[in-house]
Order: sequence, then structure tokens, then C-alpha cells
Amino acid sequence: MATAVEQHEQHHDPHATYTGLDNVKMAMWAFLGSECLFFGALISAYLLYQNRVEDGPSRTEIYDIPYTSVSSFVLLMSSLTMVLALAAIQKGEHKKLRLWLFATALLGCSFIGGQIYEFTTFVKEGLTLKTSPFGSAFFVLTGFHGAHVSIGILMLLSLVGLSKLGKLPRQDAGKVEMVGLYWHFVDIVWIIIFTVVYLFP
Repeated sequence: MATAVEQHEQHHDPHATYTGLDNVKMAMWAFLGSECLFFGALISAYLLYQNRVEDGPSRTEIYDIPYTSVSSFVLLMSSLTMVLALAAIQKGEHKKLRLWLFATALLGCSFIGGQIYEFTTFVKEGLTLKTSPFGSAFFVLTGFHGAHVSIGILMLLSLVGLSKLGKLPRQDAGKVEMVGLYWHFVDIVWIIIFTVVYLFP
């Protein structure tokens, strides 16, 4: 049974909710739920317009699935380094925390670099945002996801900066966990996008 002191602390926890869950974590889950709706709408739009190529190139003419598969693997590996970062701060190992956070950000940057290269290649081959409904749906969907990855990279680098300044103690592991939830969400969404956009016939 909890002691009177523990019950008092739980009662006055500024982050507690009536459900017993941290309100910051609840807010993050609510935000990710709304993001699911956004991505669901964009994926649906892509499915509707993927065959409307007008005078532009089709998906089979421009997609380089092996290249995108490698880029996707890089992003998925960043989920592992994010898990290691959370484990590091929970153990109070701040050097390892900064190492794994930076590694996660670096893998994210590699993914964004690959996406920029892919976009540039597609534009050279005649597919732009204005070429066709297919081009519009593709660039909006993948670009929207790329923007989320970029935001995640900034969040990771912010955590690295806070750690170097000594403003990310072990008891603030929840901050790393929240960024980790966001990052894992971005990775899971990309698995869905990659499957729907690149692998579905």
C-alpha cells in the first residue's frame, strides 16, 4: 500500500489526470490522433488520384523502389536509436543520451536528404506539384511527412542542447519519452506511406 506521503504527492502531482495518466502524455496521444486523421485524408487523396497522370510520368516510370527502400530502412533504424536514448536517460547516462539522440537526428537528416534527392530527380523527369493530380497528391503526402520528420529532428537537437546545458536531468526523462512517441509515430506513418505509395500495384 502507498504511504501517506506518496498519496499526498500523487494527489498534488501537477501532471496527473483523473485517469491516473500523465496529462502531457495524454495531450501527446491526442495530438498524434489528430495527425492520424490528417495523414489518413492525404493517403486517401493519393489513392484516388494515383492513376490520373495527365501528360506527366506515371508512378511505374519514375519510382526507384530499391533506393526508397534503403532510405526507409535508415528512418526505421532511427527508432532503435531513439529507444536507446530513452533507456540512457532513465539510467542517468547523459553522454550516451546525447550520443543516441544525435544519432537519431543524423539518421533523420539522412532520410530527409534522400527525400530531397528523390524529389529533385522526379522534377527532372517531369513530375511536379502542378503536372498532374498524381503529382500533387504524391508531393503533398510525402512532403507533409518530410516536414514532420524535420520538426522531429529539431526536437531531438533541442534535447541534445538541453542535456549539454545540464537542463535535462534524469527525472525529466518524460521529455525524451514524449519526443520518442512523436518520432515513433513518424516512423510508423512512413511504413504505411511507403507500402501504399511505393509497393501497392
